[in-house]
Amino acid sequence: MEIVDHTAVELAGLLRSRELSARDVMTAHLDRIDQVNPQVNAIVSMRDRADVLADADAADAQKPMGPLHGLPVAVKDLEDVAGLPTRSGSLVTSTQLAAADGFIAAQLRAAGAIIIGKTNTPEFGTGSHTFNEVFGVTRNPWDLSKSAGGSSGGAAAALASRMLPIADGSDLGGSLRNPAGFCNVVGLRPTIGRVALSAATSTSTHLIRLGVRGPMGRTVADTALLLSALAGPQADDPLSLTDDPAIFRAPLPTTTSARLAWGGDLGLFTAEAEVLGLCRQAAKQITAAGGTFSEAAPDLSASMQIFRTLRGLAYRQLGQAIPRDRWSLMKATVLENIEFGLSITVDDVLRAEALRAQVHAEMTKFFDEYDVLALPAAQVAPFPVETEFPMAIDGVAMADYLDWMTTCCVITPTGCPALSLPAGFTSAGLPVGLQLVARVGNDRALLEAAAALEAANPLYQRVPGLVMT
Repeated sequence: MEIVDHTAVELAGLLRSRELSARDVMTAHLDRIDQVNPQVNAIVSMRDRADVLADADAADAQKPMGPLHGLPVAVKDLEDVAGLPTRSGSLVTSTQLAAADGFIAAQLRAAGAIIIGKTNTPEFGTGSHTFNEVFGVTRNPWDLSKSAGGSSGGAAAALASRMLPIADGSDLGGSLRNPAGFCNVVGLRPTIGRVALSAATSTSTHLIRLGVRGPMGRTVADTALLLSALAGPQADDPLSLTDDPAIFRAPLPTTTSARLAWGGDLGLFTAEAEVLGLCRQAAKQITAAGGTFSEAAPDLSASMQIFRTLRGLAYRQLGQAIPRDRWSLMKATVLENIEFGLSITVDDVLRAEALRAQVHAEMTKFFDEYDVLALPAAQVAPFPVETEFPMAIDGVAMADYLDWMTTCCVITPTGCPALSLPAGFTSAGLPVGLQLVARVGNDRALLEAAAALEAANPLYQRVPGLVMT
């Protein structure tokens, strides 16, 4: 087995036991990047190879301490990394190098990881297809003519093509879940507050909160390992959870007693029939793992209104932070989101928050009867890279830019942890992801159920057949 084919958990163990050196691991991944990234375009800003290898040598000279000791990582290009630019996929951003690490980079380094660069994202993380005018499009390793999803598409594609063993991402309307599903990897949107926000984040983002940062990996255990490094209480985040993040490093089971409810399309959205069928089939594997399968869904009919309104506030702030004479440099969909955000009233926000309380009550009631809600991680299979987003699904026109992402968007306002798990491949050989949702705060239980499903259907073992350059 090649070094890059090992899971992150395996690599961490081999590094701790000194069976592999950090230089060995780093060299293998850098070589893989040189080989594959020109086709995939997942990693867009790289540190100098000699500097990265010097960091690996320094790690080898130390006693392994943190859970990610010696593992290579690349940070999503919405986050600061000292010595690299933060372009956020936009022409309006600066080429100036960041003077200091942001929260995610600091957490990764504290856990012993070695940062090699940045992963691609659509402009300001807008949209579930990763392309921008700064770095171009990220391609799906399973079919280079298809989208890798987004907005953490660079991270997902880098994982799938074995350029990285773990990767961070962020999720507002599915940006950890959608690309994981598109690339046959795992993406976890944690409970709000599981991964803290920094003090520099605005008060409204802290308190009226939808977006989160979280982990991605090729396996559920790899994803949990990274979560253990990113999570933990932070005094400057009022919603930060106080649970000990070490709980996520405990071994995950291969069986479960979880009561799974297949929600299908929730009665709210259109999905491709093949995608729905593959996801339902994957969800039924819960019975092989020891759990139970039912068909049931909570009432999330108000959730999209909440999502649109509170998401709009983030774009309102974005628009206010960028001079008007530079707006023309941004893509049309970013401008549409900003304009919508500027139209939101106080009454709109109050109504959304009232509805959010109702949705929380609905989910609390639902999870009294079931442990896991299952539905697709995306409504379509990966689509051509030339398409910004699907205009229709199975002949049904999408009302707007967000309609095709409803399956993830309606889960976001619940605050619940949600995970995308590989579910299978279409007849065209394209990956499909199953979205699993658990009660607020039950991130560990969600990971356990996902690990049992993964053991029953270990699709992570499949590798994309890239043509090497």
